[in-house]
Amino acid sequence: MNKRLILIVVTLSLIFSGMVGYHYYQHIFGSLVNKTGAVYIRSTDNINDVRKALDNFIGDENTFFWLANRKNYKNPKAGKYIITKGMSLNDVINLLRSGNQTPVKVSFNNQDSLEKFSGRIAMQLELDSISILKAFRDPVFLSTNKLSELSALEILIPNTYEFYWNVSAEKFRTNMLKEYKKFWNKDRLHKAAQIKMSPSQIMTLASIVQKETAKVSERPIVAGLYLNRLKRNIPLQADPTIIYILKQKNGENFQVKRVLLKDLKILSPFNTYLNRGLPPNLISMPDISSINAVLNFQKHNYLYMCASITNIGYHEFASTLKKHNNNAVKYQRWLNKKGVNR
Repeated sequence: MNKRLILIVVTLSLIFSGMVGYHYYQHIFGSLVNKTGAVYIRSTDNINDVRKALDNFIGDENTFFWLANRKNYKNPKAGKYIITKGMSLNDVINLLRSGNQTPVKVSFNNQDSLEKFSGRIAMQLELDSISILKAFRDPVFLSTNKLSELSALEILIPNTYEFYWNVSAEKFRTNMLKEYKKFWNKDRLHKAAQIKMSPSQIMTLASIVQKETAKVSERPIVAGLYLNRLKRNIPLQADPTIIYILKQKNGENFQVKRVLLKDLKILSPFNTYLNRGLPPNLISMPDISSINAVLNFQKHNYLYMCASITNIGYHEFASTLKKHNNNAVKYQRWLNKKGVNR
Protein backbone atom coordinates (compact mmCIF):
# COMPACT_ATOMS: atom_id res chain seq x y z
CA MET A 1 0.00 0.00 0.00
CA ASN A 2 2.78 2.40 0.93
CA LYS A 3 4.58 1.76 -2.34
CA ARG A 4 1.35 2.23 -4.30
CA LEU A 5 0.55 5.44 -2.42
CA ILE A 6 4.03 6.79 -3.02
CA LEU A 7 3.71 5.95 -6.71
CA ILE A 8 0.38 7.76 -6.92
CA VAL A 9 1.74 10.83 -5.12
CA VAL A 10 4.83 10.91 -7.36
CA THR A 11 2.70 10.49 -10.46
CA LEU A 12 0.32 13.25 -9.42
CA SER A 13 3.27 15.51 -8.57
CA LEU A 14 4.77 14.92 -11.99
CA ILE A 15 1.45 15.60 -13.67
CA PHE A 16 0.97 18.77 -11.62
CA SER A 17 4.53 19.91 -12.31
CA GLY A 18 4.02 19.18 -15.98
CA MET A 19 0.81 21.19 -16.02
CA VAL A 20 2.44 24.11 -14.23
CA GLY A 21 5.47 23.88 -16.50
CA TYR A 22 3.25 23.74 -19.57
CA HIS A 23 1.26 26.70 -18.26
CA TYR A 24 4.40 28.81 -17.84
CA TYR A 25 5.83 27.55 -21.13
CA GLN A 26 2.68 28.65 -22.91
CA HIS A 27 2.76 32.05 -21.19
CA ILE A 28 6.40 32.56 -22.10
CA PHE A 29 6.88 30.84 -25.44
CA GLY A 30 3.34 30.24 -26.66
CA SER A 31 1.36 32.50 -28.97
CA LEU A 32 0.18 35.28 -26.67
CA VAL A 33 -0.47 38.41 -28.75
CA ASN A 34 -3.83 38.32 -30.53
CA LYS A 35 -3.53 41.50 -32.58
CA THR A 36 -0.97 43.66 -34.37
CA GLY A 37 -0.21 47.22 -33.28
CA ALA A 38 2.43 49.76 -32.31
CA VAL A 39 3.91 50.41 -28.88
CA TYR A 40 5.70 53.69 -28.17
CA ILE A 41 8.38 53.64 -25.47
CA ARG A 42 9.48 57.10 -24.35
CA SER A 43 13.06 57.97 -23.39
CA THR A 44 11.93 58.56 -19.80
CA ASP A 45 9.96 55.30 -19.47
CA ASN A 46 10.89 52.64 -16.92
CA ILE A 47 9.97 48.96 -16.89
CA ASN A 48 6.60 49.71 -15.24
CA ASP A 49 5.75 52.19 -18.01
CA VAL A 50 6.63 49.56 -20.60
CA ARG A 51 4.29 47.07 -18.95
CA LYS A 52 1.45 49.62 -19.05
CA ALA A 53 2.17 50.33 -22.73
CA LEU A 54 1.73 46.60 -23.41
CA ASP A 55 -1.69 46.41 -21.71
CA ASN A 56 -3.53 45.95 -25.01
CA PHE A 57 -1.25 43.08 -26.08
CA ILE A 58 -0.37 40.96 -23.02
CA GLY A 59 -2.29 40.43 -19.80
CA ASP A 60 -0.04 38.44 -17.46
CA GLU A 61 1.72 41.12 -15.41
CA ASN A 62 3.61 38.80 -13.05
CA THR A 63 5.03 36.63 -15.82
CA PHE A 64 6.14 39.73 -17.72
CA PHE A 65 8.14 41.09 -14.77
CA TRP A 66 9.54 37.62 -13.98
CA LEU A 67 10.75 37.04 -17.54
CA ALA A 68 11.98 40.62 -17.96
CA ASN A 69 14.08 40.18 -14.84
CA ARG A 70 15.41 36.78 -16.02
CA LYS A 71 16.40 38.30 -19.37
CA ASN A 72 17.94 41.35 -17.64
CA TYR A 73 15.52 43.72 -19.38
CA LYS A 74 15.63 46.64 -16.95
CA ASN A 75 16.53 49.74 -18.98
CA PRO A 76 13.99 50.20 -21.81
CA LYS A 77 15.17 51.49 -25.18
CA ALA A 78 12.93 54.22 -26.53
CA GLY A 79 11.23 53.94 -29.89
CA LYS A 80 8.26 52.69 -31.84
CA TYR A 81 7.92 48.91 -31.85
CA ILE A 82 5.51 46.83 -33.90
CA ILE A 83 3.93 44.02 -31.88
CA THR A 84 2.50 41.42 -34.24
CA LYS A 85 -0.24 38.85 -33.79
CA GLY A 86 1.08 35.46 -32.72
CA MET A 87 4.14 36.76 -30.87
CA SER A 88 5.04 35.17 -27.54
CA LEU A 89 5.94 37.08 -24.40
CA ASN A 90 9.53 36.00 -24.99
CA ASP A 91 9.37 37.44 -28.52
CA VAL A 92 7.99 40.74 -27.23
CA ILE A 93 10.66 41.18 -24.59
CA ASN A 94 13.41 40.17 -27.03
CA LEU A 95 12.16 42.81 -29.48
CA LEU A 96 12.02 45.57 -26.89
CA ARG A 97 15.37 44.57 -25.41
CA SER A 98 17.05 44.59 -28.84
CA GLY A 99 16.00 48.17 -29.59
CA ASN A 100 15.03 47.03 -33.09
CA GLN A 101 12.41 49.73 -33.54
CA THR A 102 10.39 50.55 -36.65
CA PRO A 103 10.88 53.97 -38.33
CA VAL A 104 7.89 56.31 -38.51
CA LYS A 105 6.86 58.22 -41.59
CA VAL A 106 7.11 61.94 -40.93
CA SER A 107 5.34 64.30 -43.32
CA PHE A 108 4.70 68.03 -43.51
CA ASN A 109 3.28 70.45 -46.04
CA ASN A 110 4.31 74.03 -46.71
CA GLN A 111 4.45 75.73 -43.32
CA ASP A 112 4.68 79.51 -43.02
CA SER A 113 7.05 79.57 -40.05
CA LEU A 114 9.49 77.49 -38.02
CA GLU A 115 6.99 77.59 -35.15
CA LYS A 116 4.26 75.95 -37.23
CA PHE A 117 6.75 73.47 -38.67
CA SER A 118 8.00 72.51 -35.21
CA GLY A 119 4.45 72.01 -33.99
CA ARG A 120 3.67 69.79 -36.95
CA ILE A 121 6.75 67.60 -36.39
CA ALA A 122 6.17 67.36 -32.63
CA MET A 123 2.84 65.68 -33.37
CA GLN A 124 4.66 62.81 -35.11
CA LEU A 125 7.80 62.24 -33.02
CA GLU A 126 8.72 62.04 -29.35
CA LEU A 127 10.32 65.49 -29.67
CA ASP A 128 8.57 68.57 -28.35
CA SER A 129 8.20 71.67 -30.53
CA ILE A 130 10.48 73.79 -28.35
CA SER A 131 13.48 71.46 -28.79
CA ILE A 132 12.92 71.36 -32.56
CA LEU A 133 12.66 75.12 -32.74
CA LYS A 134 15.79 75.54 -30.63
CA ALA A 135 17.77 73.19 -32.89
CA PHE A 136 16.87 75.08 -36.07
CA ARG A 137 17.59 78.43 -34.42
CA ASP A 138 20.99 77.37 -33.12
CA PRO A 139 23.41 80.21 -34.04
CA VAL A 140 26.28 77.83 -34.89
CA PHE A 141 24.08 75.75 -37.20
CA LEU A 142 22.71 78.87 -38.90
CA SER A 143 26.08 80.52 -39.46
CA THR A 144 27.71 77.29 -40.64
CA ASN A 145 25.04 76.85 -43.31
CA LYS A 146 24.74 80.56 -44.17
CA LEU A 147 21.18 80.75 -42.90
CA SER A 148 19.19 83.04 -40.63
CA GLU A 149 16.18 82.36 -38.43
CA LEU A 150 13.97 83.66 -41.25
CA SER A 151 15.67 81.69 -44.02
CA ALA A 152 15.97 78.40 -42.11
CA LEU A 153 12.71 77.26 -43.74
CA GLU A 154 14.72 77.10 -46.94
CA ILE A 155 16.24 73.70 -46.14
CA LEU A 156 12.86 72.07 -45.45
CA ILE A 157 11.34 70.39 -48.50
CA PRO A 158 7.71 69.33 -47.87
CA ASN A 159 7.55 65.58 -48.33
CA THR A 160 7.36 62.31 -46.39
CA TYR A 161 10.49 61.08 -44.62
CA GLU A 162 11.45 58.20 -42.33
CA PHE A 163 12.82 58.80 -38.84
CA TYR A 164 13.13 56.83 -35.65
CA TRP A 165 10.42 58.02 -33.28
CA ASN A 166 12.93 58.94 -30.56
CA VAL A 167 15.33 60.81 -32.87
CA SER A 168 17.05 63.81 -31.26
CA ALA A 169 16.31 67.34 -32.45
CA GLU A 170 19.89 67.74 -33.67
CA LYS A 171 19.82 64.46 -35.59
CA PHE A 172 16.47 65.36 -37.10
CA ARG A 173 17.85 68.74 -38.20
CA THR A 174 20.99 67.15 -39.68
CA ASN A 175 18.95 64.64 -41.66
CA MET A 176 16.64 67.35 -43.01
CA LEU A 177 19.70 69.26 -44.23
CA LYS A 178 20.97 66.09 -45.94
CA GLU A 179 17.58 65.63 -47.62
CA TYR A 180 17.71 69.25 -48.82
CA LYS A 181 21.15 68.72 -50.38
CA LYS A 182 19.94 65.47 -51.92
CA PHE A 183 16.95 67.30 -53.39
CA TRP A 184 19.30 69.70 -55.16
CA ASN A 185 20.67 67.08 -57.52
CA LYS A 186 22.70 67.77 -60.66
CA ASP A 187 19.61 68.23 -62.81
CA ARG A 188 18.04 70.85 -60.55
CA LEU A 189 21.36 72.64 -60.02
CA HIS A 190 21.87 72.74 -63.79
CA LYS A 191 18.44 74.27 -64.35
CA ALA A 192 19.06 76.83 -61.61
CA ALA A 193 22.36 77.77 -63.23
CA GLN A 194 20.61 78.27 -66.57
CA ILE A 195 18.31 80.80 -64.91
CA LYS A 196 21.41 82.30 -63.26
CA MET A 197 19.99 81.78 -59.79
CA SER A 198 21.25 79.94 -56.71
CA PRO A 199 19.15 77.28 -54.95
CA SER A 200 18.47 79.85 -52.22
CA GLN A 201 17.14 82.36 -54.78
CA ILE A 202 15.05 79.65 -56.43
CA MET A 203 13.50 78.83 -53.06
CA THR A 204 12.74 82.50 -52.43
CA LEU A 205 11.00 82.94 -55.77
CA ALA A 206 9.20 79.61 -55.34
CA SER A 207 7.82 80.79 -52.01
CA ILE A 208 6.27 83.80 -53.73
CA VAL A 209 4.85 81.62 -56.50
CA GLN A 210 3.46 79.29 -53.84
CA LYS A 211 1.59 82.13 -52.15
CA GLU A 212 0.51 83.74 -55.41
CA THR A 213 -1.52 80.82 -56.70
CA ALA A 214 -2.87 77.60 -55.27
CA LYS A 215 -3.31 76.19 -58.78
CA VAL A 216 -0.37 73.92 -59.55
CA SER A 217 -1.03 74.15 -63.29
CA GLU A 218 -0.71 77.95 -63.14
CA ARG A 219 2.55 78.09 -61.20
CA PRO A 220 4.94 77.72 -64.17
CA ILE A 221 3.16 80.70 -65.83
CA VAL A 222 3.46 82.82 -62.69
CA ALA A 223 7.11 81.82 -62.30
CA GLY A 224 7.78 82.82 -65.92
CA LEU A 225 6.12 86.20 -65.33
CA TYR A 226 8.29 86.98 -62.32
CA LEU A 227 11.41 85.86 -64.15
CA ASN A 228 10.48 88.22 -67.02
CA ARG A 229 10.31 91.07 -64.51
CA LEU A 230 13.61 90.15 -62.88
CA LYS A 231 15.28 89.99 -66.28
CA ARG A 232 14.02 93.48 -67.16
CA ASN A 233 14.80 94.83 -63.67
CA ILE A 234 11.13 95.62 -63.06
CA PRO A 235 9.93 95.40 -59.43
CA LEU A 236 8.12 92.10 -58.84
CA GLN A 237 5.15 93.89 -57.28
CA ALA A 238 4.10 90.65 -55.64
CA ASP A 239 1.19 91.02 -53.22
CA PRO A 240 2.26 87.94 -51.19
CA THR A 241 5.34 89.85 -50.04
CA ILE A 242 3.11 92.68 -48.78
CA ILE A 243 0.93 90.17 -46.93
CA TYR A 244 4.10 88.68 -45.45
CA ILE A 245 5.09 92.11 -44.10
CA LEU A 246 1.64 92.67 -42.61
CA LYS A 247 1.71 89.29 -40.88
CA GLN A 248 5.20 89.93 -39.56
CA LYS A 249 3.90 93.18 -38.12
CA ASN A 250 0.50 92.05 -36.84
CA GLY A 251 0.96 88.33 -36.18
CA GLU A 252 0.55 85.17 -38.25
CA ASN A 253 -3.21 85.05 -37.67
CA PHE A 254 -3.74 88.51 -39.16
CA GLN A 255 -6.20 88.15 -42.05
CA VAL A 256 -5.51 89.99 -45.31
CA LYS A 257 -8.27 89.55 -47.89
CA ARG A 258 -7.33 92.68 -49.77
CA VAL A 259 -4.03 94.54 -50.16
CA LEU A 260 -4.58 98.29 -49.84
CA LEU A 261 -2.67 101.11 -51.55
CA LYS A 262 -1.26 102.26 -48.21
CA ASP A 263 0.22 98.79 -47.70
CA LEU A 264 2.34 99.22 -50.81
CA LYS A 265 4.19 102.11 -49.15
CA ILE A 266 5.38 100.18 -46.08
CA LEU A 267 9.14 100.50 -45.73
CA SER A 268 10.57 96.99 -45.67
CA PRO A 269 13.21 95.04 -47.62
CA PHE A 270 10.39 92.58 -48.38
CA ASN A 271 8.29 95.23 -50.14
CA THR A 272 8.60 94.21 -53.78
CA TYR A 273 6.72 97.32 -54.87
CA LEU A 274 9.42 99.63 -53.48
CA ASN A 275 12.43 97.37 -54.05
CA ARG A 276 13.70 95.68 -57.18
CA GLY A 277 14.82 92.08 -57.30
CA LEU A 278 14.06 89.30 -54.85
CA PRO A 279 13.33 89.90 -51.15
CA PRO A 280 16.09 88.96 -48.65
CA ASN A 281 14.77 85.42 -48.21
CA LEU A 282 11.76 83.22 -48.73
CA ILE A 283 8.36 84.28 -47.33
CA SER A 284 7.04 80.77 -46.74
CA MET A 285 7.98 77.14 -47.24
CA PRO A 286 7.38 76.28 -50.91
CA ASP A 287 6.38 72.78 -51.88
CA ILE A 288 8.05 70.77 -54.64
CA SER A 289 5.53 71.82 -57.28
CA SER A 290 6.40 75.49 -56.74
CA ILE A 291 10.15 74.84 -56.80
CA ASN A 292 9.82 72.82 -59.99
CA ALA A 293 7.58 75.53 -61.46
CA VAL A 294 10.45 78.01 -61.17
CA LEU A 295 13.01 75.55 -62.52
CA ASN A 296 10.70 74.61 -65.39
CA PHE A 297 9.03 77.99 -65.89
CA GLN A 298 6.81 78.64 -68.88
CA LYS A 299 8.29 80.99 -71.47
CA HIS A 300 5.94 83.81 -72.49
CA ASN A 301 5.77 87.61 -72.65
CA TYR A 302 3.55 88.23 -69.63
CA LEU A 303 4.58 90.98 -67.21
CA TYR A 304 1.30 91.51 -65.33
CA MET A 305 -1.35 89.41 -63.65
CA CYS A 306 -4.56 90.00 -61.78
CA ALA A 307 -6.97 87.68 -60.02
CA SER A 308 -9.71 86.49 -62.36
CA ILE A 309 -13.34 87.28 -61.56
CA THR A 310 -14.67 84.76 -64.07
CA ASN A 311 -12.39 81.85 -63.25
CA ILE A 312 -12.10 82.05 -59.47
CA GLY A 313 -8.75 80.90 -58.11
CA TYR A 314 -6.93 81.64 -61.34
CA HIS A 315 -5.38 84.78 -62.84
CA GLU A 316 -5.72 86.96 -65.89
CA PHE A 317 -2.30 87.55 -67.50
CA ALA A 318 -1.25 90.47 -69.66
CA SER A 319 1.77 91.57 -71.66
CA THR A 320 0.81 95.27 -71.69
CA LEU A 321 0.02 97.68 -68.89
CA LYS A 322 -3.14 98.81 -70.69
CA LYS A 323 -4.63 95.35 -70.70
CA HIS A 324 -3.57 94.76 -67.13
CA ASN A 325 -5.21 98.01 -65.98
CA ASN A 326 -8.48 96.90 -67.56
CA ASN A 327 -8.25 93.58 -65.70
CA ALA A 328 -7.37 95.37 -62.46
CA VAL A 329 -10.33 97.75 -62.70
CA LYS A 330 -12.70 94.81 -63.15
CA TYR A 331 -11.19 93.07 -60.15
CA GLN A 332 -11.35 96.16 -57.91
CA ARG A 333 -15.01 96.70 -58.82
CA TRP A 334 -15.72 93.05 -58.06
CA LEU A 335 -14.07 93.38 -54.62
CA ASN A 336 -16.05 96.54 -53.88
CA LYS A 337 -19.28 94.83 -54.87
CA LYS A 338 -18.43 91.93 -52.55
CA GLY A 339 -17.67 94.36 -49.74
CA VAL A 340 -14.10 93.13 -49.31
CA ASN A 341 -12.19 95.96 -47.60
CA ARG A 342 -9.45 94.09 -45.74
